[in-house]
Amino acid sequence: MTEPLKFVTHSIDDYAMQVTYNPATNEGNVVYNLSFVKNEDLEFVIGILKDAYKTGLAASGLVKFLGSGEKISDLVVPEGQTAVCTVCSVTLDGLLIRRGIPINPIGGGVVEIENRNPIRFIHMILYEYTTIDPLQVLNSQRLTSVTSVMRRGSGKILANIREFHMEAESLVGEVLDELSDSSFIGILEVGMPNVPLLGVPVSPQFIAVACVGGTNPLAAIKEGGCWVQTNAMKGLMDVSEMKEIRDY
Repeated sequence: MTEPLKFVTHSIDDYAMQVTYNPATNEGNVVYNLSFVKNEDLEFVIGILKDAYKTGLAASGLVKFLGSGEKISDLVVPEGQTAVCTVCSVTLDGLLIRRGIPINPIGGGVVEIENRNPIRFIHMILYEYTTIDPLQVLNSQRLTSVTSVMRRGSGKILANIREFHMEAESLVGEVLDELSDSSFIGILEVGMPNVPLLGVPVSPQFIAVACVGGTNPLAAIKEGGCWVQTNAMKGLMDVSEMKEIRDY
């Protein structure tokens, strides 16, 4: 029997419900992205990951590397390659749900940045209409200039957006305050009730939150001319298995 198509909205819900990460103790499961790079590019990759974290263009500074032959999820790292696990911004959706805050994932896209300030989404794919992660699709189209944002403060980055009811604003604020002292740094912008955020409309009585895409560092690696293969929202991982990128 053929399995039914699973739209990204449903995948986000499935993974978010399984997030157990506690920012206060830095324990629990997070959603991760899985990428493969060539071994000879690893030093460059680590440098980009560090720069992305320093400039706030990564969802988190937590990362895990696996060498050739090691197994991750249902895959074995191919010969001559290194697997890179980074935190996915869908982890935020899980944190909000754990606080009893219903969220509506809207979509993923490309955000224009000027002088380190987000201006607007210039590309957007809605989660409810795609079975492939929007940021994975947009990254493959080479629409970003993440390196330019890291170096000069202006360019185009990957980001996603979700909304929550305005009555939960104080609860969301508490979650975001807790994240400010954790390894999760991916908050791009928080909107106002009934007001579009970065050009994206919200439902009546809702507020939107935009997050930096967890695959931005991988987009920057691709911009640097290196081969990289990315699988967004690959699964769940205990943060105890990950290390801060600054420790490499």
